[in-house]
Amino acid sequence: MSRKDSKSVYRCAECGHVQNKWAGQCQGCGLWNTLMESVELRSTGLRHSGYAGEGGSNGQPVDLASVKAENITRSSSGMEELDRVLGGGLVPGSAVLIGGDPGIGKSTLLLQTLCGLRGQQRPLYITGEESMQQVSLRASRLGLDGQGVQILAETSLENIIQVVQQHRPGLLVVDSIQTVYSGQMQSAPGSVAQVRECAAHLVRLAKQTGTIIFLVGHVTKEGALAGPRVLEHMVDTVLYFEGDPGNRYRIIRAFKNRFGAVNELGVFAMTETGLKEVRNPSAIFLSRYEDDMVGSVVMVMREGSRSMLVEVQALVNESPLAAPRRIAVGMEQNRLAMLLAILHKHGGIGIFNQDVFINMVGGLRLTETAGDLAVALAVLSSYRERPLPKDWCVFGELGLSGEVRPVPNGEERLREAAKHGFRHAVVPLKNAPKGRIDGLELIAVKSLQEALAAV
Repeated sequence: MSRKDSKSVYRCAECGHVQNKWAGQCQGCGLWNTLMESVELRSTGLRHSGYAGEGGSNGQPVDLASVKAENITRSSSGMEELDRVLGGGLVPGSAVLIGGDPGIGKSTLLLQTLCGLRGQQRPLYITGEESMQQVSLRASRLGLDGQGVQILAETSLENIIQVVQQHRPGLLVVDSIQTVYSGQMQSAPGSVAQVRECAAHLVRLAKQTGTIIFLVGHVTKEGALAGPRVLEHMVDTVLYFEGDPGNRYRIIRAFKNRFGAVNELGVFAMTETGLKEVRNPSAIFLSRYEDDMVGSVVMVMREGSRSMLVEVQALVNESPLAAPRRIAVGMEQNRLAMLLAILHKHGGIGIFNQDVFINMVGGLRLTETAGDLAVALAVLSSYRERPLPKDWCVFGELGLSGEVRPVPNGEERLREAAKHGFRHAVVPLKNAPKGRIDGLELIAVKSLQEALAAV
């Protein structure tokens, strides 16, 4: 290859921005020390125009009203929790990117899905990190029947495309996208250019052939997907596996979904025979104590279309430090500081020389404001050494003026609490349903002062 056929460029490892000269700061994203030199062909032959799907317009604009909107035909993955996160099931021609820490269960989940669909989707598993013998050992250890599941150890993009076009699988798993490379590019496998181009070709292949593609992605030490940010924009769905490898419970969450909601949650339990679905997450996120516990409050949170009962734990202890610590696990630390300020201003309770620790049981993250009142009451319970009765649950948003604001889907939250045996619920006044909920006594409050007086 002559020098005329190639050029040396500097590409950002975070955003993929290309510069002709090295600089300490990337001009695209503003990060420092992310530019890496790479040698690339001037014309790779890999660049194509967008695919023309069914009803394509051949490059000419058409009236939106003339485009026929067809219903999406979904198929089950064999796991209800995975179907929930995907928006109802697998969509033909969709590209799904799934990421998570090493050992969290990504390959296990996909291998179980392939074996469960071997008679329906003509599945193909392409492994770039493990040998076929290692995958077979995992299937045997999990007690899976691999009959009908095709497997290939390959990292060349051109070979993968050729195999897919020849065998036409209905479901394709590429584990992982960081190991795939194109021989027409000079960059090393896993580089920004290779990941971007290989993912773009695989996504285009999914649209053209109708194959459902799962791409397994590595994550950085910060927990984000490795590779260029544009990788998440190319695919239709982005899933993240969450959970401590030492804990048996795993949570899969959708951060992007073109075919469904992005706030759905799937819960699995890791066992000796693989991942098992948890149909009733509230049962594992609640600690049933015999006696009332100080600093423990049960709240009703909402994840997508599912209401869940989660225990919030607080520990307030005298601090030996000049600046007391405010540590929150499972919620934003700045929100905790705001709730403590509201508790002081409108509740008359100042926690100045105390360390405050907040923990969401089960490794969940509090991403909505419905847990404000529960966190405030848990802090107060630990500070006063007075427990809240174990058959009480709480939800509601706290405003800066001390009001308790309503949250969405209040009645569904209350029915979930009643189903699990709770007898009292402290809720915002505007979330109190008009009808009566059997077995549940409602305490509707409109301000923090009323909530404190009620408990």
